[in-house]
Amino acid sequence: MNTDVLNTAVLKTEIRLFGREPGGVFWILFFPTLLLAIMGSVPSFRDADPNLGGLRPVDAYVPVAVLLGLIVGGLQGMPPTIAGYRENGILRRMSATPVRPAALLTAQMLVLGAGALLSALAALAVGRLAFDVTLPRQPLGYLLALLLALFASLALGALLSALARTTKVATALGSTALFPAMFCAGVWLPVEAMPDVLGDIVGWTPFGAAAQALNDAAAGDWPGWTHLGVLAAWTVLLTAAAARWFRWE
Repeated sequence: MNTDVLNTAVLKTEIRLFGREPGGVFWILFFPTLLLAIMGSVPSFRDADPNLGGLRPVDAYVPVAVLLGLIVGGLQGMPPTIAGYRENGILRRMSATPVRPAALLTAQMLVLGAGALLSALAALAVGRLAFDVTLPRQPLGYLLALLLALFASLALGALLSALARTTKVATALGSTALFPAMFCAGVWLPVEAMPDVLGDIVGWTPFGAAAQALNDAAAGDWPGWTHLGVLAAWTVLLTAAAARWFRWE
């Protein structure tokens, strides 16, 4: 059978399996937008805040909600799934078939990446329609920053998948990395409101750089090349580390 046909079959299977996991669908597709809706429903979040440069908190939290779907997909979606396939011998058995295990990893990235991008679109749509949040004024820069953030998240997920030998370890690693990533993205404190020193430190992390790049593009400026460079560098480093330590068995 043609390899492309087999790879397509693997992708369709992964899509079906993802759809059968209500927890994964909720946390990646719906939770970020739900969190934004809850925050936006608080009256004080719809008032301009001088600590945010005159933005309303709900304006500042739209990029956070956009990043949250990417973070959850990369850190909570991929590692337990790939580790489970490895632990149950599925990857080893696939090695003896025309379908290479790499097809499974690619399918996982495509499914989780698509889910994260749909989540981002939902957050932007709800922010605009429900709370009158201005759409990104530099859409091309916003899209570039979003894609680089997605690649960085998937690369980090691939590295955690490489390091985890069992599902339990993968879940623990993903949870350990999740909260620092959420903090850097601004879930508890928007990056704009962080003290200068903390903001500078966070800006050298993948999701801190992503948050700042998205904020720049949302305001109409081209994302800072430093932030884009940080995202690209993290993607390359994490991908190289994942390739170095990844084992199919």
